[in-house]
Amino acid sequence: MKKVVARAVAMLAVAMAVAGCGSQPSGPGWITLIDGNSGMDNWTVSGSAANWRAEDGSIQADKTTGKGASVLVSKRSFRDLEIYAEFWASEDTNSGIYFRAPDPDKVNTASGAFEVQIWDKNPNPKFSTGSLVNVVEVQPIYKAGGKWNTYEIYARGSEIVVKLNGVVTATTKEGKTHDGRIGLQFNGGPIKFRKLLVREL
Repeated sequence: MKKVVARAVAMLAVAMAVAGCGSQPSGPGWITLIDGNSGMDNWTVSGSAANWRAEDGSIQADKTTGKGASVLVSKRSFRDLEIYAEFWASEDTNSGIYFRAPDPDKVNTASGAFEVQIWDKNPNPKFSTGSLVNVVEVQPIYKAGGKWNTYEIYARGSEIVVKLNGVVTATTKEGKTHDGRIGLQFNGGPIKFRKLLVREL
């Protein structure tokens, strides 16, 4: 009997884990900003010039001609929102997804934006992949390099929840609430985004 119960508990845990994995959302309200090679016209470039382009089923960058980060900035602003993104990064990539960025010409955390980190080798591992930069540290350390991953970001009022591959990696109820853009950062190492959907809440 104990074995049967243990097996049932194990199967339930697996089912819950699978159910928790990110899957592309559908339904009313979702706006597609990137879908494979489509979507470059939904963004402008801020910061350094980089070779952002549609190629091999994604929007990607791997070279810059300037100093500092290059950011794809959404043409629309959002306040309360959900974001679903599929991304690929190498082990040395320094990237991230910004939201509630109030200044489209200066998209960074110093200007008031939130950044969900994509950087496995951050010298400060507390703010590596899965963290909300300078707001919520990540523990344990997650690795995204060399594979496709999903991010799900929920921001409503002061509440923010970040999921990496279906696992909650950061939560806070102290978020600044303001309108702002979504930004996709490239700051070294290749980064690819093959899906990005957003829904206003």
